[in-house]
Amino acid sequence: MKTEEIRGKTDAELDYELENRKKELFDLRFRTATETTNNPSRIGAIRREIARIKTILHERNQGLRGQEPKQ
Repeated sequence: MKTEEIRGKTDAELDYELENRKKELFDLRFRTATETTNNPSRIGAIRREIARIKTILHERNQGLRGQEPKQ
């Protein structure tokens, strides 16, 4: 998910996406521990997506970079 896509979503949508990404990360880590994965780089990609979502939510809450919190 690109930054522009994330910025276009509301806070509620971002919270939903964040929870989904956290669950997906947990599942991937669990599968990696118990069996082999065919795409280990996906873990890093999900971690970056989580960081992007958290950063944009934080910017909105702090009023940084001219972002207005979306309801």
